[in-house]
Amino acid sequence: MSGHSKWATIKHKKAALDAKRGKAFTRLIKEITIAARNGGDPDTNPRLRTAIAAAKGVSMPADNIKRAIMRGTGEIEGGQIDEIQFEGYGPGGAAVLVNVATDNRNRTVSEIRHIFSKNGGNLGEQGSVSWMFERKSQILVDANNASEDQLMAIVLDAGADDLREHEGTWEILSAPEAHEQVLQALEKAKIPTESAEIAMIPKNTIKLEGKNAQAMLKLYDALEEHDDVQNVYGNYEIEAAEVEALA
Repeated sequence: MSGHSKWATIKHKKAALDAKRGKAFTRLIKEITIAARNGGDPDTNPRLRTAIAAAKGVSMPADNIKRAIMRGTGEIEGGQIDEIQFEGYGPGGAAVLVNVATDNRNRTVSEIRHIFSKNGGNLGEQGSVSWMFERKSQILVDANNASEDQLMAIVLDAGADDLREHEGTWEILSAPEAHEQVLQALEKAKIPTESAEIAMIPKNTIKLEGKNAQAMLKLYDALEEHDDVQNVYGNYEIEAAEVEALA
């Protein structure tokens, strides 16, 4: 997703749909399992701590979280899950990163390649587009829940790098290692968040319109709907009004 409201709008809608169809649970269970490979104690495993917080944010039962951790640490049996990052181009030359977690690498590679080709995109080599993105903490807050001055004081003191406002949403960007500190500062101030993740943020964006915008949204939807896809990021912007019209 881009660091701009046009893409954040889409992200919000997709997150709501995912929650309704249970896909959020599936993704988070995989993320917890993978994170727990580096240790089952969230106090010493930042990735696991972030994944658990996200799971609690969608009201995942504690038993589900516990089993996912135990699969990751090997305390109970579970299928091997591989992480793969795909890089490619979508319609209009947009750069696209796709993170997947799969128990069948060959199948998933074939299916992701097919989704790209079917929807006007093409897969690239490793490193072909990842250089266009930066790994950042990204936290979104409804602008109705905090003023700029209030939010600026809280997040900058907690270690955030940037605060942007886009059509009713505050976007807080930080280094990955500052993610939890910023999130805790918001929680302490009782400011609710719409989403909080370590994301791939594009250094620059391109604007898509018309047929390219429509084709890119179809590619995004197809990728998001794949069972193994964890996250999709792109370096493009689509105006909110055009998103509504296409929807």
